[in-house]
Amino acid sequence: MFKLIQNELLKIFKRPGTFVMIGLLILITTVAGAFIKFQSSGGTVPDNTEWKQGLQMENADLKKQMDELEGQVPAAELTYYKEQIAVNEYRIEHNLSPNVDYSVWEFVTDLLPIIEFAGMFTIIIAAGIVASEFNWGTIKLLLIRPINRGKILVSKYATILIFALILLAVTFAYSSLLGLALFGAPDTSNPYLNYHQGTVKEQSMFVHLVITYGLQSISMIMLATMAFMISAVFRNSSLAIGISLFLMFTGSQITMLVAMKFDWAKYILFANTDLTQYFEGQPLVEGMTLTFSIIMLVVYFAIFQFLAHFVFKKRDVAA
Repeated sequence: MFKLIQNELLKIFKRPGTFVMIGLLILITTVAGAFIKFQSSGGTVPDNTEWKQGLQMENADLKKQMDELEGQVPAAELTYYKEQIAVNEYRIEHNLSPNVDYSVWEFVTDLLPIIEFAGMFTIIIAAGIVASEFNWGTIKLLLIRPINRGKILVSKYATILIFALILLAVTFAYSSLLGLALFGAPDTSNPYLNYHQGTVKEQSMFVHLVITYGLQSISMIMLATMAFMISAVFRNSSLAIGISLFLMFTGSQITMLVAMKFDWAKYILFANTDLTQYFEGQPLVEGMTLTFSIIMLVVYFAIFQFLAHFVFKKRDVAA
C-alpha cells in the first residue's frame, strides 16, 4: 500500500500544474499580506484605558436590542447577542483588554478563506486521479499488476488526503511565517475567547487556529471525496471538477435558502459540513446537533466510497 501511495504522489508532483497550485497559494497569501500591511488594519491599536466602560456600554446596548427582538425572532437567532455579552463580561472580569495590536495570529485568522483555494486545488487532483488513468490508457498497465482493484482505489484516495494535508500545511506555515515577518508576534499572550453552551473559555490562539483549520477542511474533504467518486464512476474529470466546484461555491447558499422554508434541509450535505456552527454560532436548522452532523457526514462519505468502489471494481476496462 505504501508503495502505491508513493507512486501516486510521484505522479502528482511530476506535473508542473501541481507546483503552479502551490505557487498560487503562496502568491495569494503574499498579495493579501502586502495589502493588509499597507491598510489601517495593519497598524497599531491606540491604548484605550477606558475599554471597560466601553464594553459595559456595548453590553447595555446589546441587551436593549435583545429585549426588542425577543418574541419576534427565534431564540436561536439571539445567540450572537448572548455570545458578545458573555465575552465582554469575561474580558471585564479577567482584565483582558480588547486593545490588541495586529499581529501574526490576526493575520492568519484573516487569511482563513484561502483554505477554499486549497480545497479547489484538492478537488482538481481528486477529479483526475482516476479519470486520467482511463483517458491516458494507463489504467490497463495498473490493473495487470497482482493487486486488487480495491487496494488501488484506496491508495488513490489516501493520496488525495495526503495532498490536501500538504496544501493546508503549506498555507498555514507560510501565512504564519509571513505574518510574523510583516506584523510580528503579539506583545502579550492574548487568548482566544471561545463561547460554547453559555460559557466562555480561554484558548491558545495557535490551538484555536489549528482546530479551525481542521473544522474548515471538512467541507474540502467531502467535496474532494465527491469528485473522486464522480471520477471513478463516470471516468470524466471535467464533469467531476465542474460539479464539485459548482457545489463548493453554491452548495451552502442553496442549502441556506432551502433551510429557510423546509426542515428537511438538515439532511443535505452542505448543512452539515460546517461544524464550526456548533462552536461559534448556531445550527443552520433548529434542532440540529453536532452528533447528527457527524452521522450525516459519515453516511455521505460511505455512499461516495461505496459508489466509487462498486463501479470501479465492476467496470470492464477494455470497453
